[in-house]
Amino acid sequence: MLGFYACIIMVPCFWLLALFFALGRERAADWLSGFHSLPEEERAKYDRARMARDERNACLLWGAVMLLGALGARWITGWAALAAYGVWLALFFRDVHWDIEKAFGKYRLPDKAD
Repeated sequence: MLGFYACIIMVPCFWLLALFFALGRERAADWLSGFHSLPEEERAKYDRARMARDERNACLLWGAVMLLGALGARWITGWAALAAYGVWLALFFRDVHWDIEKAFGKYRLPDKAD
């Protein structure tokens, strides 16, 4: 039962984060780690709406993984919770980057030609 509770408690946490990014839209992107430390002039060069949308989708996915892990731990085996945490860690660290350009480069808006 420990695996069930370890997973099920994460589901509302991730889904509340997804709701935050869904309702906050562009403003919510400022809360992303590393992005909020950029100067406002630099942040204006990125598609904040897309960043918030992608983060919302990631949180929804993480919540779904934990829900599946909780259900698997409840009805199949407790090891399903461990597998869910492994999948979540893989998904999480896939998007973690130390370099700002690697982290947010795909969200950079095209430069306007003068």
